[in-house]
Amino acid sequence: MGWIEYDRPPVNAFHWEMLREVPEALEQHLADPAVRVVVFASALDAHFSVGADLGVFLDMDADDMRRWVDVCHDLVRLMRASPKPLLAAVHGIAVGGGLEMVLHCDVRFAASTARLGQPEINIGFLPPVGATQALARLLGRPRALRYLYEGTLLGAEEAHAIGLVDVVVAAERLREEVQGYAAGLARKPARALAAIRRCITEGVDLPFEEGLAIERDEAVALAGTADFHEGLDAFLSRRPPAWSD
Repeated sequence: MGWIEYDRPPVNAFHWEMLREVPEALEQHLADPAVRVVVFASALDAHFSVGADLGVFLDMDADDMRRWVDVCHDLVRLMRASPKPLLAAVHGIAVGGGLEMVLHCDVRFAASTARLGQPEINIGFLPPVGATQALARLLGRPRALRYLYEGTLLGAEEAHAIGLVDVVVAAERLREEVQGYAAGLARKPARALAAIRRCITEGVDLPFEEGLAIERDEAVALAGTADFHEGLDAFLSRRPPAWSD
């Protein structure tokens, strides 16, 4: 697996360089055939991320903000188009853009002590890393609106209850749990994982019939792979499959 760990002490506040490094790191992992799963995490003990460095925002004009948001949205598109599973390991304080990025991951693990939120409303702003769109899909429109209107922090269990995170574990077991889950995914056929991810990620925003068309195309493509035939034979022979990829 490949790890993308925020590492700008003391609180992982994003400036221009750090913002640009995230898609660069993701592109490297996506291009590396040895990496089967990518995990977003933090290298700091107490903070996942506090989001953007507000000192950077102070010096921005409208054109600068457009460039900032364009970089954010390009990252969102890259994450959504990923053929590899994307996971998140969230601990400590997780707010703003650093948290917004992992809204586009497939499975979000959170330490039981994590505190999560989008406080942008409190500075007269909104979360621009695709969060308005991701949250409406993850939480539903009413919950997403209330969450962003209020701008308060949620505990991990409350975040889990509304669908913001998927798994809550003891803080000391977070990395172990994520590694174990990622290792399990890495043992599955990569082409089938990519097909499932595409069907759901793209299909959810399409009319039902268009989503079915993507599902059909992916099913037909998978039927021609060596892994599909290996999977069938292994299942019928009651033996473990030996995937080609």
